[in-house]
Amino acid sequence: MAKPHYSELVFDVTEEADGGYVAECLSENIVTQADTWEALRASVKEPTKAFFYDGPKPKYIRLHLVRDELLTRG
Repeated sequence: MAKPHYSELVFDVTEEADGGYVAECLSENIVTQADTWEALRASVKEPTKAFFYDGPKPKYIRLHLVRDELLTRG
C-alpha cells in the first residue's frame, strides 16, 4: 500500500524536564530527539526523508511546541 502524499507534516514537540526535545509526528510513526532546538530542527529532516524514501516527500515540516509555565504572584 502506498503512503499518502503530505504537503506538510506536523510534529508535536515536548521539552523534556532534564533538557532536550522530543518530536513526534502526528500523522505517521516518526519520532526523533535532540539536545537543542537547533539540533532538533536538523535531526527531524533525516527520519522524515528515510520514512518517505520510496515516494513523494512532504514540502514542509512543522514543529509545534507549546510551553506550559506556572508563575507565582510576587
